[in-house]
Amino acid sequence: MSATRLLVLGAVRGFGRAHGYEIRRALLSWGSNEWANVNPGSIYHALKQLTKEELLRAYDVPTNEAGPPRTDYEITEHGDEEFLRLLREAVVTVDQRRPELLSAALGFLTELPRAEAIELLERRLEGLAAWRGEVAPHISRDPDHLNELLGWWVHSADSAAEWTRGLIERLKDGAYVMAGEPPQAPSSPQAPGG
Repeated sequence: MSATRLLVLGAVRGFGRAHGYEIRRALLSWGSNEWANVNPGSIYHALKQLTKEELLRAYDVPTNEAGPPRTDYEITEHGDEEFLRLLREAVVTVDQRRPELLSAALGFLTELPRAEAIELLERRLEGLAAWRGEVAPHISRDPDHLNELLGWWVHSADSAAEWTRGLIERLKDGAYVMAGEPPQAPSSPQAPGG
């Protein structure tokens, strides 16, 4: 699984139709070059590869008053299915070597229906418990510096589980507008003393 594929498909999906520079600008504004190692070259490569795989559709736009010729991209039905598959997989994947997968997934979590997002996060909790269960028995009472690494992994699993439980509760309490839900009307400010 590639965070770059998820990010590029999600960005194109969010725009509806956009050219490479818009997608690049959006992804870099999210700092994805820092936390997911997504650089401009990998974005353009992904756009071409995803088009080749028919997950995106490319449109050549000739020179016009808006600027020089460019290629616009739009997600296909198959691309939308792949985006959602990657998103679901990234939410449930527990891999301490690939934290960028969850980071990318969180950027698009509201693209899932609320009940599904909660169910996927509960599966993530199961994965965290399984990972912790694999690591914890290897911690020994003997003074060994490698116990620090194992202890860090157990602590990381515990912290991640606590955070995930909190997100599940926030979603159950109605946080965020999720896929299929009507947009929330902005709340009007209360008058002083009201």
